[in-house]
Amino acid sequence: MNPVVHFEMPTKNKKRVKKFYEVAFGWEMDQLGKEMGHYLLATTTPLDKNRMHKEKGAINGGFFQYGPEGKIPHLVISVDDLKKHIKIVKKVGGKIIGKPMDIPGIGKFVMFSDTEGNQVGMLQPVKM
Repeated sequence: MNPVVHFEMPTKNKKRVKKFYEVAFGWEMDQLGKEMGHYLLATTTPLDKNRMHKEKGAINGGFFQYGPEGKIPHLVISVDDLKKHIKIVKKVGGKIIGKPMDIPGIGKFVMFSDTEGNQVGMLQPVKM
């Protein structure tokens, strides 16, 4: 199986959403810089020294700037071979959105649209 490993939600105001999730749920919110697209990382569960979840099955997420490239929340699914899964997604009626990209220290990533129009991410993580 290929598990859901990350969630992403759009935000119009990163400072406001950062405060909301920190206060409402105790999440650790980390504003990344320009090199990471000013992404707001959300840590929802304790991590070990390797930044892996201490609680099995938990996921973290983040917030991207609301805009033309993204207006709806989505999930990210971990896959062992991104090229292979791109072919599978296309074969069963999905559409690839954009081109695969390398996320330094994270892995190879691409968005797709499923047969119902949901936008979902696929990530081939770097080897630990």
